[in-house]
Amino acid sequence: MEIKFYGGNCLRFSTKKTSVVVDDIVHLGAKSQVTDKDIQLVTDERMGNISSVAKFVVSGPGEYEVSDVSVMGIAARAHVDDEKAGKMATIYRVIIDDVRIAVIGHIHPDLSEEQLEELGTIDVLTIPVGGNGYTLDGIGAQKIVRKIEPKIVIPTHYSDASLNFEVPQTDLETALKTLAMEPAETVDVLKLKGGEMSDVTRLIVIDRK
Repeated sequence: MEIKFYGGNCLRFSTKKTSVVVDDIVHLGAKSQVTDKDIQLVTDERMGNISSVAKFVVSGPGEYEVSDVSVMGIAARAHVDDEKAGKMATIYRVIIDDVRIAVIGHIHPDLSEEQLEELGTIDVLTIPVGGNGYTLDGIGAQKIVRKIEPKIVIPTHYSDASLNFEVPQTDLETALKTLAMEPAETVDVLKLKGGEMSDVTRLIVIDRK
């Protein structure tokens, strides 16, 4: 299984049989990454990035089985919402090629025991770190990392001059210092096999495509 990063919160999880695209970046002024062969996951419908060409779209809570991919959507409080506004974002647990991935969008960092139980054991955690009131910052991301205890952490949604963020995002170097993890490993494409990951949590930065 391979993971590629396209900026913003957009990632692609792919095997020889299938491909999953998270939070397409067309709303940030970039080319859409979704094709008619992709399953698309949307962590917040208000971003307006639901593709009309995707093979299958998941944009909310529920359980889905598509093309050998298992997806569970878990309701979550959006980062910018008042607590009384309810749960308007979605966390995803994706199982693909025996790798268990937690996809975090722009959510409030306080996860409940019920949400953590639904996520279960996680191999890979993808999480925004750009902050500035728009999404999680390093401190909020660290809080979630400690609760989930994944084997790999992939930071997303940090400053990128080629994208039109609604709110300026913190640069990656600053965000990682706040996240307070061991120095990051950087890769062009992250290649993984289920059952072959270290039990020690690693921070891995994937270069933007």
